[in-house]
Amino acid sequence: MEIAGRKEEIKLLQSLIEKEEASFVAVYGRRRIGKTYLIRQVYKNQIIFECSGVLEENKEQQLENFWRSLNEINPQSQPPLPPKTWIEAFFQLRAYLNTQKQESKKVIFLDEIPWFETPRSGFLAALDGFWNQYCSKRNDIILVICGSAASWIIDKVINNRGGLHNRLTHHILLMPLTLGETKAFFDLKNVKLSLKDITQIYMCVGGVPFYLKNIQAGESVPQILDHLFYHKQATLKNEFQNLYAALFKNNAYHEEVVEALSTKNRGLTRNEIIEATGIKGGGGLTTVLEELTQCGFVMPIYPINKTKEDCLYRLVDEYSLFYFKFLKAGKTQSSWAQITESPIFKIWSGYAFENLCFKHTDQIKKALGISGIISNEYSYVSKSKTGQQGIQIDMIIDRADNCVNILEVKFQNTVYEVSENYARKLLEKSDIFKEQTGINKNIFITLLSVFGAKKNEHYLMAITNQLLIDDLFS
Repeated sequence: MEIAGRKEEIKLLQSLIEKEEASFVAVYGRRRIGKTYLIRQVYKNQIIFECSGVLEENKEQQLENFWRSLNEINPQSQPPLPPKTWIEAFFQLRAYLNTQKQESKKVIFLDEIPWFETPRSGFLAALDGFWNQYCSKRNDIILVICGSAASWIIDKVINNRGGLHNRLTHHILLMPLTLGETKAFFDLKNVKLSLKDITQIYMCVGGVPFYLKNIQAGESVPQILDHLFYHKQATLKNEFQNLYAALFKNNAYHEEVVEALSTKNRGLTRNEIIEATGIKGGGGLTTVLEELTQCGFVMPIYPINKTKEDCLYRLVDEYSLFYFKFLKAGKTQSSWAQITESPIFKIWSGYAFENLCFKHTDQIKKALGISGIISNEYSYVSKSKTGQQGIQIDMIIDRADNCVNILEVKFQNTVYEVSENYARKLLEKSDIFKEQTGINKNIFITLLSVFGAKKNEHYLMAITNQLLIDDLFS
C-alpha cells in the first residue's frame, strides 16, 4: 500500500474489516487532499460497488450514472430498467448485494456524495433507508461516503437531525500531510530534497498531496515553484478559484474572511473580521469560522488572560496565504526568483515559518520532551505605551507544569549567530512578558532554526534550549 502517512486513518479503516457489525463511515476534507485515493488503497480488495456523484447534473442524470455503475459491475442479460427515484436505485443495489455470498466484508463506496443530492431529489432519505433498513442489519457491510464539500457533509450527515442523526459509526476529517509525511511522500516518488527545501515548498503549498504529486525528481526549488505557479500550464495558477467553491456553500463569505485574515499576521478577532469584511455577526459568520477551522484553513488562537471574544483567528493555510501575497490579480512577479527579491518575501517567509511551527506543535513538544504535558500555544504582541516597551513573541507554549517556552523562530540560510544585543533583547522580552501578563512561571527561551545556532557566550546567556528544523519532521 503506497500511502505516505495517514497511519491513524489507515488503522481505523482497516479495523472495520475485522468488526462483526456494519460500519457507516464519512470521510471528508478539502479538495485534492487524497480522500478517494485513501479509500481505494485501503479497501482495494473489499470494494464491491463504487459510484461518484456528477458535478452540476440533475436528478435524472445522477440516477442514470448510479444505474450504469451498478450494471457495469453486475452485467445481466436483462438488466433492470433505470430507476426513477433514489429509493428504487438503492433497492437495485440491495438486490445486487444479496447475490454476493462471500463472508468477507463488502465495501460500498459513494464518492462526492454532495453532488448526488440535487433539489428535491430525495437522495438523503433514500440513503437513510438503505443504511437503517438494510446495511445496519448485516454484519458484513462497510458503507463509506466521501466528499470535498465539507460544509455539506458536516451539516447534512454528521450533524443531521433527521433519519441519519447519530447513524454514522465513524467520521474522518482528512487533513494535509505533516512535514514528516510530506518527506515520506517525496521518498515514495524518489524526490530527494533537503529538509530546508521541503520546508520551503511546504510553506508555499502545504501538505496537500495533489499539489505535491507533480513535483519531479531532479528539480530545484525555483524550478518546482515555477512549474506549480508561474509557467503557462502551471498546476496551481487557477486553483484558488475552485478551492473554496468546492468546499463550502456560500463560499464568497469564506473567501472574504481568509482574504481579510491574510492582511494581519497575528490574526483577527471576530469583531475585527466583521469590521474588515462587512459580514454581519451572528450564526452565519459563526458557521463560516467553524467550517474554515474544521478544514484547517484557519486556526483559533486563545491568547493568555483573554476571553473567548478575544480569540484570534489566524490564516494558516499555506496555499491561501501564498495566493494573496504573490498570486492574486495585480501581482507582478512571474517567477520564484522575482519573489525572493521582493520586499515582502522576508516578511512572508518569517510568518509562513511561524504558521508551520503552530501546525507542528506536537512535534515541537516531543522534541522538548513535554508531549504528555497539557499546554496552550499562542503568539504575543503588545504595543508600546508611555514608559512601557512593546514586544512581539513568535510562539509561546504555556505549559501546565508551571513552565513557559518562549520560542524564537528563525528561517535562516546559515547557522544562526546570537549577538550580544539580540541576547539582551531576548532577556528583556522575557521580563516584559512576565510583567505585562502577570504570569508566575519558569520562562525558557527556546530557539528554533533551520541549521541551529553557535553556542557562543551570548547564546549561553539567553537561550535555554534550541530545536532544529529536523525536529519538525519527527
